[in-house]
Amino acid sequence: MGSAVRVLAEATPATRDRYVDLLRVGSLAVVVLGHWMMAAVTPDGVGNLLAVVPALQPLTWLLQVMPVFFFVGGFSHALSYRSLLRKRPGGLAASDASASADSVYAAFLRARLQRLLRPTMVFVLVWGILALLVQLLGGGRGLTGVTLRLVTQPLWFIGIYLAMVAFTPPLLRLHERYGWGAFAGLAGAAAAVDVLRFAAGVPYVEFLNFAFVWLAVHQLGFLRADGRLGAGSASGTGFAPSTGLRSLRVPALLAGGGLIGAVVLVAAGPYPLSMVGMPGEKVSNMAPPTLALLAHGLWLVGAVELLRAPAARLLARPRAWRTVVAANGVAMTAFLWHLTAMLGVYGVLLALDVPLPEPATAAWWAQTPLRLAAAAALTAALVAAFRTFEHPAPPSAATPAPGSGPLAALGATLCLLGVLGLSMVGLGGLLEGRTALLIAIPVSAPAAVAMTLGGWLLVERAGRGAR
Repeated sequence: MGSAVRVLAEATPATRDRYVDLLRVGSLAVVVLGHWMMAAVTPDGVGNLLAVVPALQPLTWLLQVMPVFFFVGGFSHALSYRSLLRKRPGGLAASDASASADSVYAAFLRARLQRLLRPTMVFVLVWGILALLVQLLGGGRGLTGVTLRLVTQPLWFIGIYLAMVAFTPPLLRLHERYGWGAFAGLAGAAAAVDVLRFAAGVPYVEFLNFAFVWLAVHQLGFLRADGRLGAGSASGTGFAPSTGLRSLRVPALLAGGGLIGAVVLVAAGPYPLSMVGMPGEKVSNMAPPTLALLAHGLWLVGAVELLRAPAARLLARPRAWRTVVAANGVAMTAFLWHLTAMLGVYGVLLALDVPLPEPATAAWWAQTPLRLAAAAALTAALVAAFRTFEHPAPPSAATPAPGSGPLAALGATLCLLGVLGLSMVGLGGLLEGRTALLIAIPVSAPAAVAMTLGGWLLVERAGRGAR
């Protein structure tokens, strides 16, 4: 461990909820491992192991852990935004208070987007240059073409997370007024969307669940921040653990109810078994999200809350906590580059004429540990090269100007649309002007990059303000 990590770990306040940090880095690690395991690469292209061996699809009920990441995001966003609100000058008039809240929103967006967009933009720019060079030299076919299409797909997660950050202040106000009712409203809206989609056949309505399902999971993080999930009590800056069977009642209800609900929906409804997208399927639980995925998220949230006490005891050990601190410092960089590493390993194998066994055969499984180790090593090398961009810039000493909130919101919207557009269109076909439909609008990769970069600059300008 580096000395900087040791110092940071030893300086951790006693009030910090270390379990949230473990959940954050652990959920990303599971996603990375799942992507590496599911890739069924042959000289002809990239398939999905779950499609080759459908009997493995129940594993997605354990490996689809994105709801956990969005859940802890809600917890962190609530604490961060409330901390900024507490730093406002007191005794403001109504108009001044409104302007102050506007400035807090701009500062909040800037602080939260930096850690996301700095490494993301570096990733996009590096891959954009590589993609352009490959296509200028006449490449872009075979595994190279597949790589140019796949490496940007995980950016959908960045886009959804950006939306959660942007919606935190209004949804937090709804939470403070209605508590569980705010969550119930979002969950009910997700259920209504699926009824309209599957029972009434209303076209395009399903895309609303990109908001309702993920924001409902995010809302559970607000409830946790206020100690309303029953596994602890709220404190000024963190979450204090508690013990006893009574404190486990709400997590147990969430886990049991969510699991039963997901089983019933999959068994009796139009929902597929897999909690990740499958090639060629007519209905996906992920794109767009469904009520079954929300039930899956409930059971995961309840399950991780039930494990909170033993995890807290583990994280009290200095070495374990230093490991989590070190991993959290590079988690986003590793997530961005892990597909690059995996496809790079396969590319080297093909270049060296190493035979690739048919997926799911005995030879393929025997080769899997070596492929995973090589992908992990290459990811570590890429993290070492790009980790510095994950460190946020020093906080600005300036105060965002009144009226900066709408400018920051516009910037966040452009970032959201740009990142989602890039995840859909990929980096192949740059010279041909390939596009993908984003809310019925064709978007090319250069346009998506321009929207993301321009939106980020707007958020930076609004959040920095003037001295």
